Amino acid sequence: MKESARARMDTPRGSRLLNFHLDVDLGRSGERAARFLGTGRYLAIQTIIVVVWIFLNVAVIALRWDPYPFILLNLAFSTQAAYAAPLILLAQNRQDDRDRVSLEEDRARAQQTKADTEFLARELASLRLAVGEVATRDYLRRELDEIREMLEQLSGEPQVPTKKARKKSGRHTQSAESILGEHPEL
Repeated sequence: MKESARARMDTPRGSRLLNFHLDVDLGRSGERAARFLGTGRYLAIQTIIVVVWIFLNVAVIALRWDPYPFILLNLAFSTQAAYAAPLILLAQNRQDDRDRVSLEEDRARAQQTKADTEFLARELASLRLAVGEVATRDYLRRELDEIREMLEQLSGEPQVPTKKARKKSGRHTQSAESILGEHPEL
């Protein structure tokens, strides 16, 4: 079940004055309460209540329901603290669970990325090896020149005549350079 943006702990709440929503999920309600307890608004409201409480019990004699040691106020703070601590711990535990799930997803994503990177590295290495085995133009030129030299040594005459000799004899023999020049893909 996908949570709305307001229900998530990493998203700030909107600024509605009375945003009351009854939620039966204790964890979600506890997170909402813990989120409110950690705001400046809560501290301001609590401070105002304490100041008004003390002022009414000290200054207005007719309304004294909690005389000077303010035992009822202390009881209210103790009750609030008794509920605030478990709510905060509940919210932290739920956040830990979300962090654990997120960490596991990140770890799985990192493993997949590592496997993909290793696969691509192997592919790149095999391509480099394959390109290294491809005959280059210089390699072919050198091999053709060696064959020409071997033929010259065997027959005793040059196998590739110059341009003038080709025109005179009408022979259409080509040099290795001219063959490779016509076929740049070699």
